[in-house]
Amino acid sequence: MDKFSYLSNADVSVIEDYYQQYRNDPESVDLGWKKFFEGFEFATRHAQGGAPVSAEHMHKEINVVHLIHAYRSRGHLLSKTNPIRPRKDRDPGIALSYHQLSDADLDTRFGAGYIIGMENATLREIVAKLESIYCRSIGFEFMHIRETEIREWCKVYFEKHAYHYDFDVEKKKRILSKLNEAVVFENFLHKKYVGQKRFSLEGGENTIPALDAVINRGSELGIESVAIGMAHRGRLNVLANILGKTYEYIFNEFEGIANPDLSFGDGDVKYHLGFSSQVNTTAGKKVNLDLVPNPSHLEAVDPVLEGFVRAKADMLYSKDYSKIMPVLIHGDAAVAGQGVVTEVAQMSQLKGYHTGGSLHFVINNQIGFTTDFYDARTSDYCTAVANAIGVPVLHVNGDDAEAVTFAAEFAVAFRQEFKRDVFVDMLCYRRHGHNESDEPKFTQPTLYALIEKHPDPRQVYSAELIKRGDINAELASQMEEDFKNLLQDRLNLVKQHAVPYKPHALD
Repeated sequence: MDKFSYLSNADVSVIEDYYQQYRNDPESVDLGWKKFFEGFEFATRHAQGGAPVSAEHMHKEINVVHLIHAYRSRGHLLSKTNPIRPRKDRDPGIALSYHQLSDADLDTRFGAGYIIGMENATLREIVAKLESIYCRSIGFEFMHIRETEIREWCKVYFEKHAYHYDFDVEKKKRILSKLNEAVVFENFLHKKYVGQKRFSLEGGENTIPALDAVINRGSELGIESVAIGMAHRGRLNVLANILGKTYEYIFNEFEGIANPDLSFGDGDVKYHLGFSSQVNTTAGKKVNLDLVPNPSHLEAVDPVLEGFVRAKADMLYSKDYSKIMPVLIHGDAAVAGQGVVTEVAQMSQLKGYHTGGSLHFVINNQIGFTTDFYDARTSDYCTAVANAIGVPVLHVNGDDAEAVTFAAEFAVAFRQEFKRDVFVDMLCYRRHGHNESDEPKFTQPTLYALIEKHPDPRQVYSAELIKRGDINAELASQMEEDFKNLLQDRLNLVKQHAVPYKPHALD
């Protein structure tokens, strides 16, 4: 429980009246207020060398409490989540002036700092820590959750871990390795199959390290099976670099060698097929993976995935939903615009449809076909449905590989703890058009002038690791070259000896 929840919506003048009442007779106020005033007087006396607390200073102490609450509630509106362009100013009401504070107070010490573990810190230090927690690469949206216990768990987790991710060098190398696979795979296909539709993941390649983190962290928390539902964008990359579908089979499909059953149509068929596999995790455990077939288009897969997971949990895991987790990968325009998303979310906690909570991962490339998000929705975020069902959202910068991995691991931990849905909204961009035969500059010239000059996520992360001294430039270059050679060898193999098509269980 949040020990200061009773302050969050309190009127400052009323609190001041309570304080005057407390100073006249400490027993005349409620026990909670009595303990609060005792704590603040103790803290401020130590900060001020034993001087008595003035009413003005107590007033400002309460204002600092409100400032901390404002960062927790609305800091996400200031977070640096957009890798391409400045964020729209949504006036979050966090400036000092909104809380009757000013620059003149920055070097004043406040007992209220102990709420975030900084007893008797200056206002400058308090603001700096709040900025580093709530306004960096992750915008944490959780104060809309009704249950105090869940809000408190989220707050403690985030304020304890988000200040420093504390990833060791081996983990950073794994993130880079998965990101390298994602980027090089897309670049390779782009050069070898010019103009062929593949619904590229370019710009959102940190999806692959995120899913890798979901599976590895999930195995540590008891998950034995992960089922994924997704549309076209990035599907081939997920198949190859998460589920382990061989590069030969994927090249087969591009070469036109594969001959699957086309009775339900062709064209985008390879983006609708399902797949299943088993992987070994970094924790030394085995996890079963399923990518369910998409029966139609985009979010039509959502109820299919939930039904698949519910049936599998009931039959194989004796209704123990902690052992199997559904992961839904959305596009930002689709998650905001298609009613099936809201319908499925509204059923998530109903007894007849519960699957232990779904992890929603949004590949938010800020555009739907040719429509900018400014013209596509009314809500601040595409994930507004999360507010309706009372679950947290982490809005994360898609260029910050470690922040994306942190968000993914938080999402798994939350899901396992509370058996509820959770959203990770990764803001990124779409390097090419809706598909690789479209020219996006016709409809979005300004945006794509920025994207054209922007380095890919692997380049961004490699540069960061090299700058910190975690790796050297030679290692990053060697990883890229080795994987390119691997893909070329597999393509040469397919061109020389066609891999016969074998129908898969989930085709």
